[in-house]
Amino acid sequence: MSERGRFLIYCVEQYKAAKDLSGKQVAELFSTHRIWDYVYSCFEALHTTGGNYIVEDIDLYIEAQQIS
Repeated sequence: MSERGRFLIYCVEQYKAAKDLSGKQVAELFSTHRIWDYVYSCFEALHTTGGNYIVEDIDLYIEAQQIS
């Protein structure tokens, strides 16, 4: 598995734990809001941050989509 693939799994696990969601719920949320693509495209910046930052960043990304 690629480094980016492992990082996507890490993000799912961090988000799942922070929000007390199932893996299926996170996968659906990530698909609905295209978070898979976002995290993949921002890998260089995000992989150097901590889990809390990643969760907050994903929440901000979802929020920004809902405003537009």
